[in-house]
Amino acid sequence: MCTACACGTESAQTAAAAEASAADGKVYSVSGMTCGHCVSSVSGEIGKVGGVTGVAVDLPTGAVTVSGVGFTDEQIRAAVEQAGYQLASQV
Repeated sequence: MCTACACGTESAQTAAAAEASAADGKVYSVSGMTCGHCVSSVSGEIGKVGGVTGVAVDLPTGAVTVSGVGFTDEQIRAAVEQAGYQLASQV
């Protein structure tokens, strides 16, 4: 169960995440996501970063694929932290 929002969701995966691959953008590992609300929070904050054109989250693995140009790893880290999660690594 999601501890961030207590929504009761056990798991979720965005449709885009099923189609995304490392070739489509930079892939990051984010820890702490447990439900659809978590996915929405992380996607929303990363989507605000200048130069980001797409965000795909695979909740079961914690992989977040970010598409676009002109953004930095530090900007993505800050966005993930703003959402309340931790960027574990760049994959």
